[in-house]
Amino acid sequence: MGRFPHAANVDFHSPLDPSKAATAVLDDQGRIVGWGPSAQRLLGHSAEEALGRSAARLLETSSGPRLSALCKAHQSRSVVMDLRHRDGRTVRAAVTISPLSHRSGAAAVVTAAELDALRSWEAQLAMLQGLATESPVGLTIFDTDRRVVWGNVSTDLELGGIAQYTGRSAADLFPEGEFISRHHPPDEDQVMDHVLSTGEPIIGMHYRGRAPADPVREHVWSCSYHRLVDARGEPLGLFEESLDITDQYRAQERLSLLVRAGKRVGASLDVRRTAAELADVAVPQLADEVLVDLPPAVIEGRQPPTRSAPGHGLLRMHGRTPEEFRTSPVSYPPSSPQAMSLATGRCVVGGPPPGPADEAGPAGTADEAGAAAPHSCLFVPLLTREAVLGLATFRRTGNPDPFGPEEQTLAMELAERAAVGIDNARQYTSQHAAALVLQRSLLPRHLPQQSAVDVAYRYLPADSRVGVGGDWFDVIPLSGARVGLTVGDVVGHGMHAAATMGRLRATVRTLALLDLDPAELLTRLDDLVSQESEPDADDGPSGQAMVVTCLYAIYDPVSGRCVWASAGHPPPMVADANGSVAMSPLTPGPPLGLGVLPYENVELDLSDGSVLAFFTDGVVEDRGQDIDSGIDRLAEVLTWQRCPLEELCDRALSALPPGPQVDDATLLLVRTRRLDARQVADLELPSDPAMVARARTLTERQLGAWGLSELAFTAELVVSELVTNGIRYAGGPVVLRLIKDRCLLCEVSDSAHTAPHLRRARRDDEGGRGLFLVAQMSQRWGTRYTSSGKTIWAELAIPKDLGRDQEHEQEQERDYEHEQNAQSSAAHGGRRLAGHA
Repeated sequence: MGRFPHAANVDFHSPLDPSKAATAVLDDQGRIVGWGPSAQRLLGHSAEEALGRSAARLLETSSGPRLSALCKAHQSRSVVMDLRHRDGRTVRAAVTISPLSHRSGAAAVVTAAELDALRSWEAQLAMLQGLATESPVGLTIFDTDRRVVWGNVSTDLELGGIAQYTGRSAADLFPEGEFISRHHPPDEDQVMDHVLSTGEPIIGMHYRGRAPADPVREHVWSCSYHRLVDARGEPLGLFEESLDITDQYRAQERLSLLVRAGKRVGASLDVRRTAAELADVAVPQLADEVLVDLPPAVIEGRQPPTRSAPGHGLLRMHGRTPEEFRTSPVSYPPSSPQAMSLATGRCVVGGPPPGPADEAGPAGTADEAGAAAPHSCLFVPLLTREAVLGLATFRRTGNPDPFGPEEQTLAMELAERAAVGIDNARQYTSQHAAALVLQRSLLPRHLPQQSAVDVAYRYLPADSRVGVGGDWFDVIPLSGARVGLTVGDVVGHGMHAAATMGRLRATVRTLALLDLDPAELLTRLDDLVSQESEPDADDGPSGQAMVVTCLYAIYDPVSGRCVWASAGHPPPMVADANGSVAMSPLTPGPPLGLGVLPYENVELDLSDGSVLAFFTDGVVEDRGQDIDSGIDRLAEVLTWQRCPLEELCDRALSALPPGPQVDDATLLLVRTRRLDARQVADLELPSDPAMVARARTLTERQLGAWGLSELAFTAELVVSELVTNGIRYAGGPVVLRLIKDRCLLCEVSDSAHTAPHLRRARRDDEGGRGLFLVAQMSQRWGTRYTSSGKTIWAELAIPKDLGRDQEHEQEQERDYEHEQNAQSSAAHGGRRLAGHA
């Protein structure tokens, strides 16, 4: 009773039962000669008040039948009467009067009960009658030995007659049935023993089997078991409730199948995986086997045919994993049900197929060889709005039931979901290929040769399921033989990330050519990203907030100094000429677009032959390892810094963990070189116009020493104009620097911060032609600013014959150094990581 606290109020005794009803005895004069306690409870009169008094005067109201008249009847009567309560109110009661044969004394027995209580009891009886005769719920009573005692009409119909099973055990009712609920004992005898021994009911177990009255069709019932006890609480047996829920169960299975299909089919954005996902979802609940045939264009990501797909030229998908994926050609005759389904765009139910001989290929498809012949087949086209993508074939080899209308509808819904997933995968394949082409076109194809550095790089795109990323890198030639080095990452994947990457790379290159220092460049880039990240309802996907990291560095081969700044990007790793490796002491600033903290420069003097590793997080991060492990792995590779850079790049990527790459991995390795002191000439000149002639003389002598006398006239003219402007407008000493590199660099530095302007002088102007002459004589010229002023520079092209001889000499020196480094590396091996800053 603990599970049902109100069960004590359930009473199936009649309210007119002598043990419950109000009872009185009347004599032949209508006087009350007997009065029970129930009568007192119903009408309020005690026995002392009622005995000996006239029942009519005590109990009757002004309306209705008279007790005195009913008592004179010679047979029992049951009527509805209004009786008067002791407090004056009227009690509507059902009254039964039973006359007594007597010689003297009592004449009739009167029993009464409230009419509402009697009507409620009658409704309960009607309910029990309905459960026994009209309810679809099967009710079966078993004794304590689990033998059949009684069954209602529903049970009788399912068993084809309950009489033949009376006295037999419960196992004889459905010998091949089974419980399919997993949260209770799996055997029916164990279930009944549990209920009989504990009294705990078991409710809502699902039982599957074939009813004796319908042995062809499989049914599912929801069964509940309850113990029966007598008035003393001793077990009498148990009864079983069973409700046929076959239709609801199958509808629930179809719904759950669609839910699983919604979660799994098409989630991979891969055509072949989507085909395998359709088969995984539909087998074995709907079919024993599912085959998917697609045109080659769909598999390759191209536009499918706009007309109905033909019955030939299809490829059948095989395999569940990428390693197993393969295809085989299939073809269907025009009269086949497959071709009919493709032509009409409707599902077609067929029997066993004609056989492999009707398919393309001498022996049919590989999956049909030796396979059991199907009992029934269902051919469903894979449709989109524009075209037929292919055909899905549902086969039943073990299940003898044909595909019914509801199962055909289910198969069509699954095919629709699969078609959407396949079409999405096709479009994704096409867009991914286009985005990859876009990304590769935005990355530098050929890095310019520099005397300052040797460069090697690797770019490893993320797994195709992730999408193209936003990594970029660049090597930018700057004035004064310097070089700008940058690497960055746009967080995210897809066309938006690739396009943003290309735009930011171009912006970095433009700002770098203005000769901004790294911190200033990142500050301006941060302002640009902040403006582009402002929300705008009309921007669509391009208006999404961007998270961008960037590292920019400038290396000066004259001084050997490298200056860099970072906007949320990992600092570079430095391997010096001795082989020790350490992280740069650079604390990254905030990512671009936040504008919360300033960016700071870090300066480091690098020895000749040092290796700098610029990388994105895809090189050092992995889902299975922390970033420190990735940094240690890269540092271990850099201990072999004397090896050629191309070999170091290959070593670094081969050290990545196996498996799909979840993010783009970009690695830029730079080996620094310092210009020989003989390639640089400096001269500080006081602020005196007479020093212009000295500057020309020094230029002529230096070019002669370098074997560049052919450039003397042009160089003297350029130097004369630049020094003259510095002395005239700066008001302080100027510094002349000549650098012999791939071209001749002429630089004049002064203490003024005003920028010179190129203009075209009029005929009557006495000046204003100096910078115009410099621009005409040089291949490039410009201005860069320093903390002490500015530097105006100009590059003069070295004649090709002289340039070839000098480049040949430099290449010989470089080859000799590489050979020495390789021998040293082979002799000593790599050195361990020196430490992290």
